[in-house]
Amino acid sequence: MAFGTLSVKGRALRYLAQREHSRAELERKLARHVEDTADASAQARIAAALDELSAHGLISETRVAESVLASQAPRFGTRRLRQTLQAKGLAPELVAATLAQAWGTELERARELWRRRFGAPPADAAERARQMRFLAGRGFEGDVIRRVVRGLQDDPDL
Repeated sequence: MAFGTLSVKGRALRYLAQREHSRAELERKLARHVEDTADASAQARIAAALDELSAHGLISETRVAESVLASQAPRFGTRRLRQTLQAKGLAPELVAATLAQAWGTELERARELWRRRFGAPPADAAERARQMRFLAGRGFEGDVIRRVVRGLQDDPDL
């Protein structure tokens, strides 16, 4: 069943009520609900609905980036944040600016995450490797991981 413009807009509003979405995310989600998305009129209905929402300020790429930064930065490093932002279809300039903002707190965020998860320096090489893999899996840079796992006493800038 194909949905009219109002239904497409209504569905987009429901998505936006849940959390911030980029235009690219909304296009992907709405395309699943429109019959025969290869049809140009279906794509036009989606584009028209999203254009109207953008004109009213309901779709904002900047708010999406800020939302990702606020919700995910405490748990993830810049590599993971970059992946998340790019998957949302944000402009490369916006992704770079958001990551530059996150990079300033990368070491601090990695330390806090490490403290919550482990709380004590590794006892042996195997434990050190486990802690490093954990932080690497969360998207932190290698030099940041080494500084955090090495321990607080080794870091002069605290």
